[in-house]
Amino acid sequence: MNFRGKTFEKVDAAVIKWMAKHGLFLLRISIGIIFLWFGALKYFEGMSPAEDLAIKTISTLSFNLIPTKIIILGLATWEVLIGIGLLFNLFMRETLLLLYLQMLGTFSPIFLFPGEVFHIFPISLTLEGQYIVKNIVIISAGIVLGSAVRGGKIVT
Repeated sequence: MNFRGKTFEKVDAAVIKWMAKHGLFLLRISIGIIFLWFGALKYFEGMSPAEDLAIKTISTLSFNLIPTKIIILGLATWEVLIGIGLLFNLFMRETLLLLYLQMLGTFSPIFLFPGEVFHIFPISLTLEGQYIVKNIVIISAGIVLGSAVRGGKIVT
């Protein structure tokens, strides 16, 4: 192996070691910021781009038994609690359970309101549909974070 190859290998190993050491922390913080931010927006009417679809979905799932104001404040609080739990590494099992349950709800519009999720079913998503489908990444992040609740970590 030439000098350039040895240098690359050393840098590569150092970068991978850094990622393994900091990856879970950064993942937890970044997902926490998303939940805190998106949840906080819902406290202010009209600020969340997902507000109308979220209200419509929860209203449908609850047979219109929950008032709109309670729906949006409840969802806002739910998401803010997930964000705080992730940011401050609090009650991670419970926080991740809230995350997974919330994610189940976010996929409901695909089945309840496909016309609002797809331009052309099943290939072309609306902006709301893209907002929903990106949650696949958040679910995966939750699984990775869940793997560490008993002290597990990424090993290089």
